[in-house]
Amino acid sequence: MYKVFVNESPLILTNERQDNSNGNLFFLDRDSILMAIDSLAKGRLKEAYIYHPDEEKMLDIFKHKLPVVVAGGGFVTNPKGKVLFIYRNNKWDLPKGKVDKGESIEKAAIREVEEETGVKGLEIDKFLRTTYHVFKRNSEYQLKVVHWFSMYTSYTGKLVGEKEEGIVKVKWKGPKKIKKALKNSYHNIRILFKGWLISEV
Repeated sequence: MYKVFVNESPLILTNERQDNSNGNLFFLDRDSILMAIDSLAKGRLKEAYIYHPDEEKMLDIFKHKLPVVVAGGGFVTNPKGKVLFIYRNNKWDLPKGKVDKGESIEKAAIREVEEETGVKGLEIDKFLRTTYHVFKRNSEYQLKVVHWFSMYTSYTGKLVGEKEEGIVKVKWKGPKKIKKALKNSYHNIRILFKGWLISEV
């Protein structure tokens, strides 16, 4: 099972048929996918399911039905155990950005964190997970696939948000402030914090 978020509403790719679908079960063809996305984007549905019997193949098939943007992002911590957040579009988020042609996802993730926050001396600890969400650009729905990495830095210098990317704040946050920030964030960001210091995310 995979969750792809459309305006914070889940589009669930599943190999299990839903008994109580109530009109929110779709098949894995382009027209059905666009219909499901449109219904979620316009609030006609709160969640939707896309069924395909082969769990191993369904994500690859789904990716071939929409233009895909691959991005890398950082879950960055410092020696005090605080996490690096950015504030953009009236939401708390984590730094991430598009992978350039010929660039590795790891290098893109580090570059984007540096560009968006001003933080230096980043080291990747491990790969965390991949998240998926649909956005609209030039009247076309696109799938953003973000590969997240756990990163560490001992940087104590000035935090500078990338204005061109609409980032108005960059902050280090401890557990209490993280909990508050996640109430005004995204599902895909909250997913990254599950099991990390906070029991109620």
